[in-house]
Amino acid sequence: MPDLRFDDRVVVVTGAGHGLGRAHAELFAARGAKVVVNDLGGDRRGDGESARAADVVVAAIKDAGGEAVASYHSVEDGDAIIQTALDTFGRIDVVINNAGILRDVSFHKMTEEDWERVYRVHVYGSYRVTRAAWPHFRDQGYGRVVMTASAAGIYGNFGQANYAMAKMGVFGLANALAVEGRKRGVHVNTVAPIAASRLTESVLPPKFFDALQPEYVSPLVAFLAHEACDTTGGLFEVGGGFFAQLRFERAQGEVMRLGRAMQVEDVHRAWSTITDFDQREVPTDVMTAMGPIVANIEAGPSRGGNEFVDVDRALGFTYPETTSRYDERDLAIYALGVGAASDPLDAHELRFVYEMHRDGFVAVPTYGVIPAINGVLALAKEGTMAPGLNYGLERLLHGEQRMTLHRPLPSRAELTHRSRIVDIFDKGKGALILTETETFDEDGDLLITNVFTAFIKGAGGWGGDPGPKEKKNVPPSRPPDAVEKQKIEADQALLYRLSGDWNPLHADPAFAAAFGFERPILHGLCTMGYAARHVLRHFAPQDDPRFFQSIDVRFSKSVFPGETLVTEMWKEEDRVVFVARVEERDAVVLQNAAITFHETIPEKAVPTARVTDEGAAAEGQTAPTSGDVFLAIEAYLAEHPDLAANVGKVFQFRLTDPTSLWTLDLQAPGGRVAPGETASAHCTLEISEADFMAMTRGEADAQKLYFGGQLKISGDVMASQKLTFLSQLDPSRVADLRATRAATPAVPRDEVTDEAPVPARPAPTAPRFAAAVTEQLARDTAALRDAVGAVVVAWRITDDPESSFTVDFGEGAVHRDGGGPGAEVTLSLRDEHLEAWATGQADLQRLFQRGHVRIDGDVAIAHRLGRLGGALKLNDGADAPGGAA
Repeated sequence: MPDLRFDDRVVVVTGAGHGLGRAHAELFAARGAKVVVNDLGGDRRGDGESARAADVVVAAIKDAGGEAVASYHSVEDGDAIIQTALDTFGRIDVVINNAGILRDVSFHKMTEEDWERVYRVHVYGSYRVTRAAWPHFRDQGYGRVVMTASAAGIYGNFGQANYAMAKMGVFGLANALAVEGRKRGVHVNTVAPIAASRLTESVLPPKFFDALQPEYVSPLVAFLAHEACDTTGGLFEVGGGFFAQLRFERAQGEVMRLGRAMQVEDVHRAWSTITDFDQREVPTDVMTAMGPIVANIEAGPSRGGNEFVDVDRALGFTYPETTSRYDERDLAIYALGVGAASDPLDAHELRFVYEMHRDGFVAVPTYGVIPAINGVLALAKEGTMAPGLNYGLERLLHGEQRMTLHRPLPSRAELTHRSRIVDIFDKGKGALILTETETFDEDGDLLITNVFTAFIKGAGGWGGDPGPKEKKNVPPSRPPDAVEKQKIEADQALLYRLSGDWNPLHADPAFAAAFGFERPILHGLCTMGYAARHVLRHFAPQDDPRFFQSIDVRFSKSVFPGETLVTEMWKEEDRVVFVARVEERDAVVLQNAAITFHETIPEKAVPTARVTDEGAAAEGQTAPTSGDVFLAIEAYLAEHPDLAANVGKVFQFRLTDPTSLWTLDLQAPGGRVAPGETASAHCTLEISEADFMAMTRGEADAQKLYFGGQLKISGDVMASQKLTFLSQLDPSRVADLRATRAATPAVPRDEVTDEAPVPARPAPTAPRFAAAVTEQLARDTAALRDAVGAVVVAWRITDDPESSFTVDFGEGAVHRDGGGPGAEVTLSLRDEHLEAWATGQADLQRLFQRGHVRIDGDVAIAHRLGRLGGALKLNDGADAPGGAA
């Protein structure tokens, strides 16, 4: 690395007769600079004057072969100091404002002169010298200024109120000049040195005074003054071998929306947030410092609230994602918890609790509320609460619940839950908080949507939106079309809580008494499960619970275990309206309730690769898509190379309908746009494809989308304000890019994010097994008949009934289920367990012992069938369906 020199540069150093100033001057001169050594020659209090101090330094520089001239002017005569540089060397390039005095005295003893003299030397003197050099810097398009501050100003120090004031005044001056000078090539920085000098001689103990030599500070000052340094507006602490930039940070703080009264008590209540530096930011200029205020103003008037509910902070809040899993055991425990199979001989309900039921194991549909509620409870247990909600369990009542199944619940699943607060209503005596949870399966498909409505007692009355007023799901005036009555067991609440609701109100008598109940109450969702089962028994199409689509209920009163629940039902055109009441008290406990059914049982769509890129629609589409927008962003970055440097953040855009993921990396030089997750994001935006396109066309307002819950922003929310350039994209450019891309052959790409195609799902085992048996029978029927016997065997696949089949080993034929003769033995099992047996990974006896296989009929035949395990060669599934007759 070449030496950093100052040849042909002219440097003015004020206060250069002693200490730091002398060290600076001699270092600049040693590196080729022509130096103006300025020093009035007074003492440390600013009294007296003498030419000797500056002359000694000039002589030392010249003796070392350098060039220097003395200036004996006061820094208040800055014009004369700069004129000395111009007269002697013909130009000025660098100003080091180092001159200073001390008049230390406690504040109550400080005189006007003590204050004024310190101010005039430090602040006014720095202003005068810099002001005289400034026009020359501007004209030549180059200049460097280094101001000298102090730790006393940054942190405060006893007896130095005047000095601290002056040093921070110098720093403020430097910051403003850095902004003004940047575009003219003039850089201004500030150092806060600690070094042995006349000004610190009375402050530092001897041990430290000897170690803190001025020569340890001057290298930083020289670098800040060199053309190789592109930093401006910086503050640096230096001394004793330590070099560090210092910056101001602030807590993220509390934002109180405008348009509502702000009380002293509001500040008191938010004090822990206002002073919480665990969540902090580092403003770098006035605009970023004003960011929260600007955002608050642009957000519009406050939606209101009170000490319990702050609507502005809570509404739209997105909880962290949670995950869970369940299997047949969880479904069976839940079914028992909501009173299913209270008669264990009832075949209609045994299928809810017995995974090997001959008609197939099915989930009680209302289990769909459990994963979502448990996710919210788990977050609450960890202390994760929505901001702006400040109430305890004593105020919380479960008011309403709406749950939609987008397809039947599988018998086991791994789930991801995304929850957010979608509405808050002021009901006068209380507040309604509506939390929506979307639950996705392991393939990312939406499986369940829940809307949990909490009624917060005593938290209303701020004059906000009261919400919908019309009553929904009101029963007709005619007598019920069906009535179901069921006794709730005395221990039912204890059984139901095994599904995950840990609230002691449902188990602990003392806790329940503290809330005014004579004994623990039944969970409201448990009551809902009872009533839903009653509706399913009477009105499920084809007596099949898988037709269930949605349930909507309002909880009006509590139920005690041991009471009798009566469900009254009315079949309307598109739903079944129902009311549930407790017989003993004739109290309505569920009302405004209804269940809807699908017209046909929805099936899970098999993911397929699209012949488009992220955000593109079906082949042949001509309208621009998000993919074209991101190509336009890429082109925009190429035309505006400074944009990335000014923003310096990474953004991810998660689009839905269709799903895609894009990364906009504005930390990378020049910026970079790429599909997928190519960098760790500071800010993530989630929005539908349609809303994103409307927003980029200027047809939708981002702020309204955000507060309407259609745009979710996580991470550094303030960074999203730096995306205003998106509105500057030329729609015609986007359309042109679409036209160009439409004419280019598409590249296969996964629908979600990656270049690789979606891996094919393993073909079901049952069709392949049936095909293998068919093939073996065709080759040697006698051998199989000898091994198994001339028998008829049915394989019933519980998780995929359409794959069930029957084998007649006597005739050597394979039939689809129902297409062959009556079976002498039936094996009921899941497809995965058939695969484990067929491939030799598990034997039939062990699967039976573990409850994975149910055997109806002649068990001896099943024992002989065990010999088939691992003996048949299964194909890859491409032609498996052709094996059955």
